[in-house]
Amino acid sequence: MRKYFEFDKLGTNYRREIIAGITTFLAMAYILAVNPFVLSGADLPAGVKANYPPFDAVFTATALAAAIGTLVMAFVGRLPIAQAPGMGLNAFFTYTVVLTLGIPWQQALAGVFVSCTIFLILSLTGVREKIINSIPQSLKYATSAGIGLFIAFIGLKNAGIVVADPATFVALGHLSFHQGMEPEQILAAKNALLAVFGIVVTAILISRKVNAAVFIGMVITAIVGMIFGLVDLPKQVFSAPPSLAPTFGAAFPYLADWSTLFSSKMLIVIFTFLFVDFFDATGTLVGVASQAGLLKDGKLPQAGRALASDAIAGLAGSILGTSTTTSYVESTAGVAAGGRSGFTSVVTGILFLVALFFSPLLTVVTSAVTAPALIIVGVLMASNLARIAWDEMEVALPAFLTVLMMPLTYSIASGIATGFIVYPITMIFKGKAKEVHPVMYVLFFIFLIYFIWLRE
Repeated sequence: MRKYFEFDKLGTNYRREIIAGITTFLAMAYILAVNPFVLSGADLPAGVKANYPPFDAVFTATALAAAIGTLVMAFVGRLPIAQAPGMGLNAFFTYTVVLTLGIPWQQALAGVFVSCTIFLILSLTGVREKIINSIPQSLKYATSAGIGLFIAFIGLKNAGIVVADPATFVALGHLSFHQGMEPEQILAAKNALLAVFGIVVTAILISRKVNAAVFIGMVITAIVGMIFGLVDLPKQVFSAPPSLAPTFGAAFPYLADWSTLFSSKMLIVIFTFLFVDFFDATGTLVGVASQAGLLKDGKLPQAGRALASDAIAGLAGSILGTSTTTSYVESTAGVAAGGRSGFTSVVTGILFLVALFFSPLLTVVTSAVTAPALIIVGVLMASNLARIAWDEMEVALPAFLTVLMMPLTYSIASGIATGFIVYPITMIFKGKAKEVHPVMYVLFFIFLIYFIWLRE
């Protein structure tokens, strides 16, 4: 094992790798609660929840997808990078594909499968670099930042900090309570305050550079919620993993129906899954490897194997019953703890398997408990706003619209489409038409058709 993972070459040992693997797991363990919460539509009205997979099955799919993806990265990519269903991609799955477009969740899983298959082919053939180079950096950063704002908005809404308002569309929710209020208003205000408490605690932990800050913040919020009677106490700690039957292989019938799978609506869905995972995975792999000192001449050695591992993880996740599985930037926590080899990922993957037997603890997961995680992750993703060239209007405007339209239209796809339509136009009138890659002109017409379809 030491020889396979090149411990001597990387200057590491079992103790350091094990500590790093545990650290990475704790840093991203929140996904075991948040992903089932999002994909099952737990925050949506009762009548809508029937259109989503059951919470328990998604939990099992999440843990297994994370374990498989991380172990594949360990033995194929040989990197200290863990994988799990991606934040942002799960929101797109739930709130855009299923809720807004009305696509069955089983069909959406088929879309994930196809996008990951394409990603795998692109990774193995080396086409990835050409596509990445065709899309301007400003739109890549804007996409990540926009998803961050969208996720944060969902967290604020779920917690009741932001509520609907007939006059202004949205408004500040009840953050105080007093006699004379309706019981449901008092409960809503208490939950909103619990979420605010969780946000503050998590922000403090992150600012103090505490490893697993998001996970610890959720635990503290849940404990405080139980103390004040806002969160139910779990009835047990251990149990057999919930059944995977409701979600396992649910995508297969739709994979056989090509007319439905490759309709104009599904093509946009598949492209968005592919686009977001494509750049998120690439950025994460390079960023984590850079921190670990694994880059050579600014490039990631055996990048094809690492990206292929990411794609394989996504394929496994879609079969199990979860949205796109991808590399996690929280892996930097393990790298900071000394992780340098794929053995770090072996430890993290095994811990995800162990977590399967702790599903009863998920009864403490409420909107107020998950909201801080969604909002803090949103903040971290929105940091990419600083990298956009705001002094160049021809790129600033499409980037701004990409970011703005995601939360305002409640659709990641609409935000991406807006930016990709506006960018060629602003560049042409700036006299920089030749600087726009031909691929961007193709995408311009594809997304134009997308908006025309939405109006029908």
